[in-house]
Amino acid sequence: MQLFIGGACAGKRDAVRSRFPGACWHSAYDGKALEAWRESLPRQGVVVLEGWERWLAAWLVEEPADDSLRERLRTLLANWRDLERETAVSVLLILPEMGRGIVPIDRAERRLRDLAGWLAQDAAACCEAVWYVRHGLVHRLSADVPTA
Repeated sequence: MQLFIGGACAGKRDAVRSRFPGACWHSAYDGKALEAWRESLPRQGVVVLEGWERWLAAWLVEEPADDSLRERLRTLLANWRDLERETAVSVLLILPEMGRGIVPIDRAERRLRDLAGWLAQDAAACCEAVWYVRHGLVHRLSADVPTA
């Protein structure tokens, strides 16, 4: 797995498109539920999962327990790592970096920010490569072998 992370409009999508032109995209911005990701799964190649802030916000409405949500996300990450081991498919995550700036006053907005941060930490721990995108510039943060 690989992770591209950065702020809003930082150039994450453009960076992924230029590096993986034939990738299959599964996006919350197209109204797709994350749970339907298998529908976008190619037989081989790269599948890109983006729109996490929308998926996370919807889950936060359904689930009051943050620990349950984090465990759900960890399970998804583990499933994708297993998928990569068993097939010729590579999973690529595009995540928003929400940890900078003003902490929201609204409790729901803080929960979203917290969950996005936990997802980013957990994804970074199990991805082969982590890329930070800012101002359209892509910087590799990690080349370590996943530990999770």
